[in-house]
Amino acid sequence: MRFFKCTFVVILAVGGSEVRPASCAQTARRPNILLIMADDLGVGDLSSFGAVDLKSPNVDKLIQGGMRFTNFYANCPVCSPTRASTLTGRYPDLVGVPGVIRTMARENWGYLSPQAITLPQLLRGAGYQTTLIGKWHLGLRPENHPCNRGFDFFHGFLGDMMDDYYRHRRHGINYMRRNFDEISPAGHATDLFTDWTIETIKTRSGSRAPWFVFLSYNAPHTPIQPPDDWLKKVKARRPEMDDRRARLVALIEHMDAGIGRIMQTLDATGEAKRTLIVFVSDNGGQLAVGGRCGPYRGGKQDMYEGGIRIPAGMRWPGRIEPGTESERITLTMDLLPTLCEAAGADVHRQIDGISFLPTLEGALQEEPLRTLFFVRREGNSRYQGQDYYAVRQGDWKLVHNNPHAPLELYNLKSDPKETLDLADKEVAVFKRLTSALRVQIQRAGAVPWQSPQ
Repeated sequence: MRFFKCTFVVILAVGGSEVRPASCAQTARRPNILLIMADDLGVGDLSSFGAVDLKSPNVDKLIQGGMRFTNFYANCPVCSPTRASTLTGRYPDLVGVPGVIRTMARENWGYLSPQAITLPQLLRGAGYQTTLIGKWHLGLRPENHPCNRGFDFFHGFLGDMMDDYYRHRRHGINYMRRNFDEISPAGHATDLFTDWTIETIKTRSGSRAPWFVFLSYNAPHTPIQPPDDWLKKVKARRPEMDDRRARLVALIEHMDAGIGRIMQTLDATGEAKRTLIVFVSDNGGQLAVGGRCGPYRGGKQDMYEGGIRIPAGMRWPGRIEPGTESERITLTMDLLPTLCEAAGADVHRQIDGISFLPTLEGALQEEPLRTLFFVRREGNSRYQGQDYYAVRQGDWKLVHNNPHAPLELYNLKSDPKETLDLADKEVAVFKRLTSALRVQIQRAGAVPWQSPQ
């Protein structure tokens, strides 16, 4: 079997880019890829990103071993849309997931388009073994089962959130699966997902084919339910910490310990030196349960920086210099073209993301002036089933944090905390960004988001 590393060119197109292989040079082996996504982890809730009351030594070590990103964004301030963008390289509303996909139809605001091509499909086409461990949250219908969207193996939770980390139910329904089979494993969900990842790495170790594992934790999403021994550790170390914050810190530190076990497994199996690791969150932290989003305004659900700016880091021994940092504005949808380029996989269709592989490898990479869109559709009395948005272009950011409120305009260079609304003063900028938003709304309006009946 022969493996190839491909160099790619980015061809600009209306609404995005198309990535095609330009030239290939034979190489011994393409990297394994481990993509770790935390759930509702704020940019201020890792010690490597400024947390002073929390210890995350394993994630910190992972990030220190490669590149830390200071301007990394989730495509949405909530879960499903970001995951859709991560796996398709597209804006979430352009693949039918403007909002959260839920178990009950009346609360459901997305349906992953059958036309969308996913990252595991592309990697599998390049010879990768593809695995999803943990939370799926992109649909319960058979056509959107992970094993029908590019994953060779699935071991995790089909639904949105768990009502209990130990019982693994949602609305009383068991969504735990091993491929298509319903299972009832015992244990804390974080431990289960860690154990299953370790098992997968050991199974894949030594294989001639490279592997892709998407480890999708549901921690530290609500319910904030850390194991008792972890909560006791936090309380003993920080007795002055209020219970709400202590429970979240314990849940995060427990997840960090699991990641440490995975890193040890990579070392023990010899897979570490040939594995590209990505660590990201799916959106900002939930303020109501003690989450922190650094110095930024807002949190989960908000289009302010706290809701969409996320902690992120990547490690690739021999390719990413340890201890490096990037200020490049990067989105979760950029991961697909980046990982595909690293893997030599042909992205044979138009996408919205742009590869930042040259940045990872230390090359000078021009940062294009992109107009970036963030969207969420939601129900309940606050949103009434409507969309709300943010648009970023350079230092300027348009915010529509509620579909019933006026649009706001901020300059992130001079006002990163978004305190001074310039909508009435910078009229030309306001008009330019609102015009771009209307075009994006028209594009997305052509894509169904309701599942077939």
